[in-house]
Amino acid sequence: MPQQTSPQPDKPGWTDKKVELIVGQLLRAGVILAAAVVLIGGAAYLVKYGTTEPQYKTFHGVPADLKSPTGIIAAAVGLRPRGLVALGLLLLIATPVARVVFTIFAFLMERDYMYVAIAGYVLAVLLFSLFFGDRL
Repeated sequence: MPQQTSPQPDKPGWTDKKVELIVGQLLRAGVILAAAVVLIGGAAYLVKYGTTEPQYKTFHGVPADLKSPTGIIAAAVGLRPRGLVALGLLLLIATPVARVVFTIFAFLMERDYMYVAIAGYVLAVLLFSLFFGDRL
C-alpha cells in the first residue's frame, strides 16, 4: 500500500512558484483593467457619437492631445471617451512592462543577480522601443 504524503508547506520568502503566481495575477489584472477601461470608453463614445453620421471624406487622425501619455491621462480624467479608450490601450501596453519591473524586484529578493541583469536588459529594450522606437 503506497504511503500517502502530506503536501509540502510553502517555503517562506520568495520562490519561483510564488513569483510565477504573482506575475500571472499581475498580467491578468492588467489585461482585465485595460479591457474594462476600453469598454467604458467605447460605450461612452457610442453614447456621445453613436447617432452622428461619420465623415469619411477627410481623414482627421488622432487629436494632438492624445499623442502623449500626459495628454491621454488628462483626457481620461476629463472623462472624454477617446481619452478613456486611449488610456485603456496605454494600460494594455504598460502591463508587460510592469511584469518585467516586478520580475526584476522578485529576482532581487531571491538574490539572483544574473536574472536581474537579464530582466534589466529586457526592460531597457522595452523602454527604449516605447520612447524612441519611432525615431529609428
